[in-house]
Amino acid sequence: MRAEFPDFRLDTVLATSFTGTLSERHGNAVERIPTPRRLVDWLALYGLTVDTCTPAQLDLARELRESIHAAATAAAIQDALPPAAVQVINDRSAQGQASAILTPDGERHWRLGAASPVEDALGVIAADAISIIAGERDGRLALCGSPTCQAAFFDTSQSRTRRWCDMNTCGNREKKARFNANRSKLSS
Repeated sequence: MRAEFPDFRLDTVLATSFTGTLSERHGNAVERIPTPRRLVDWLALYGLTVDTCTPAQLDLARELRESIHAAATAAAIQDALPPAAVQVINDRSAQGQASAILTPDGERHWRLGAASPVEDALGVIAADAISIIAGERDGRLALCGSPTCQAAFFDTSQSRTRRWCDMNTCGNREKKARFNANRSKLSS
């Protein structure tokens, strides 16, 4: 059953990976969390394990995703942050009650509350967004160079010159288009 959904685009940065659950925003948009179950699946990939998710919680998640996208995009182009987006991010961060815990193997995991695990997971994502948008982490916010994507991503490359949100999709597609265009010019 899961094969009917597009693959997740995973990144090392939680908040911008979350915004990537809707891609090709300026083309044929691809929704990667169309159902509550898909949100549960995505959260599990980041150690934010929840058993269930309601349609209302999925709506909260999508509202947070779009708010992070709006704020990260504004930050990437050094524009003013949209107040409504900031409010949603702050509200989700404040409402979350997750605790970071250290495992015996030295890894960090999240302990989500029993009463509101989805909201706690969204709080973790919102807090991550705050840290990157506020410039607290080593890296820079940038926008994907694909004209159909333009997703905000957090560039942690050494040179801070990464051009694509995901090399395996946007980067390869753009390089292939450039190659084909150059080949057409040569054959004309």
